[in-house]
Amino acid sequence: MQNILNYLFETNAIKFCKENEPFWYTSGKIGPYFFNSQFVYGSEEEASTFLNYITEELQEINDGKQNKFDLPKKLFDKVLAQYNSNNIYNDVINQMKDYIEKNIGVDNFEYISGGERRDWYFSVIIAHLLNKPHLTVFKDMTALLSTPNFENTTEISNLNGAKVLHLADLITTASSYIKMWVPIINNLNGKMEHTLVIIDRNQGGKENLKEVGVTSHALATVSIDLFKTALEQNIISQDQYNMIVKYFNNPDETMREFLLSHPEFIENSLKSTNERTLKRVHTLIDEDLYNLKEN
Repeated sequence: MQNILNYLFETNAIKFCKENEPFWYTSGKIGPYFFNSQFVYGSEEEASTFLNYITEELQEINDGKQNKFDLPKKLFDKVLAQYNSNNIYNDVINQMKDYIEKNIGVDNFEYISGGERRDWYFSVIIAHLLNKPHLTVFKDMTALLSTPNFENTTEISNLNGAKVLHLADLITTASSYIKMWVPIINNLNGKMEHTLVIIDRNQGGKENLKEVGVTSHALATVSIDLFKTALEQNIISQDQYNMIVKYFNNPDETMREFLLSHPEFIENSLKSTNERTLKRVHTLIDEDLYNLKEN
């Protein structure tokens, strides 16, 4: 099995920002690098095609043109075909399966869950391979239960205290877990005790999950060595490397200094036509994530 970090570089799953143009993260915070862990689906193009498919299906469901209960089987057909045809995706999924068997134990959970949207790249196929029922979890705080072969999908209202393993693409601060995935499982009378991701960005997510009773696992964890490799391979410049190391050692203070010295960044972001970007900008402002109101 190949090192997972090699796959991240090979599939362009790690992106570094241009000068003074940090990325917006789901949590509402910003930073100099971004991980598209789902690219280990095989390539950026293949992963993007699948994500677009998911987005279109969700829109069709919202418009009343598709049955929500048909979605898990459609997702399963896509990921199974990819698993059987793409060497990178096959290897990554097998590494996740092996990790679960060796470090979590298949007898220590009864269900596998995955949240809308990128988690489904991994949770659906792993549930099938481990012969576990799958919980397809949506951002509207609902969930569907599917059999391991995805031939039958039903509503679920009570897990009767069962343990759930959540699979996802990555963890940053675990905001999606805290706001959605853990509460949804709790509302179903389930218990999320473990989660496994492709990569842990090493920015507090593991600690935040521990506070709500979830043990976090990852195939890879971001470290300075990762960025040294990127520098050595000329993927980033020395200036980028210096900024990234500063950010890695103190992310909040580094980005706070950036925002104070570049007030136009938020002003320009508020003019964005991208709804997700606007939502993240308002989260940063409304929750004062960088204590900017002190100035």
